[in-house]
Amino acid sequence: MTTAVGSLIEELRRGLGMSQDQLAARLNELGNRTTVTRQLISRWENGYQGRKPGPLWLRHLATALQVPLHALESADVNRRAFLTNVAATAIAPATASDLLSHGFAAALHGGPSLDDWQERLYIYGQDYMSSGAEEIQRRLAADMVVLQRQAEGPHMWEVAARLSTLFAKTFPGTDAARTTGWYGMAATAADRSDDQAARVWVRGRAAIALGYEGASLAVAERLADQALAIDSRPSLGRLNALMGKAHAAAIRGDRRAALQLNDEGWRVFERVASPANEQSDYAVPEWRMNVFSSLLLARLGEEKRAEHAQEQARLLLPPSLPRFATHLELHRGLMLAQAGDRAGGVAYARAALSQLPPNKRSLTLRLLMAEVEAA
Repeated sequence: MTTAVGSLIEELRRGLGMSQDQLAARLNELGNRTTVTRQLISRWENGYQGRKPGPLWLRHLATALQVPLHALESADVNRRAFLTNVAATAIAPATASDLLSHGFAAALHGGPSLDDWQERLYIYGQDYMSSGAEEIQRRLAADMVVLQRQAEGPHMWEVAARLSTLFAKTFPGTDAARTTGWYGMAATAADRSDDQAARVWVRGRAAIALGYEGASLAVAERLADQALAIDSRPSLGRLNALMGKAHAAAIRGDRRAALQLNDEGWRVFERVASPANEQSDYAVPEWRMNVFSSLLLARLGEEKRAEHAQEQARLLLPPSLPRFATHLELHRGLMLAQAGDRAGGVAYARAALSQLPPNKRSLTLRLLMAEVEAA
């Protein structure tokens, strides 16, 4: 019997002009596997003997088919509504009337000054650490309607680059078309700023975001390589690029490269570490660096080193950022699952996630939970 998700996979595949063989090849590339065949795609689409893709392949299907992960996860998905209004399945930034009103009001009054935009950047960097993606995305969308009218001169292009990077992060990494598209625009805006630090930071931030989420690894590696080539001096952008590249290597199974990149990242961190009390998406204090390493080492099965990173992160993590404490618990659930106790690892991770209020749960946490379930 054809399942809802099977029919959706078929219609999305056909809509992109992909054959079953092409989709199978793309999934094998994303998953670094050779196990997906045309026959398996056919069984998923036709629901042969109740066959459905598991959590791991749903993530990769979302990337390959360029749709939000939750569109495939929903067992009761309304295919007709989805296919005729794809945008509605993503987090809506704001109503069109609200955006237009905000833009026209700003135009009538001349728009914010550069100092105003710098202040907004600072506030967004702080708010990202604790606010939900939907709330951040709605505010950002309204501000960027105004900013696009003022994007002239290197300083305004730098503001546009940093806000575009943050806007990309409000979509799940598996929503490949939107996420990578915005990261690409952020990189182009940074190039127009003629600011090397901004050019490196934007690409590095995109690389660690995608690598940490385990999505669009080829894009993460490309942006990381670009960041590393632009400037060899220690910086937060270079640090993010190294760690993003390390996560991509770990997921692809290149253990040696992942560990070498992690070690190099720590050497850069010792030179550019952010103050311990700085709570911003633009900062990497010691607790956050340990969060990056904790997941990387958990993915590699380096249990003792991962546990040490988790302990250090917990000691330094500000109580005002409970979401990142949940990240650490999901890393531990992943370790349990990979060590052979899959049921225990999944139960541990689900229990930890349930302790976090729904409005504090990020898109990244959902992807980490799927990774634990697929371990």
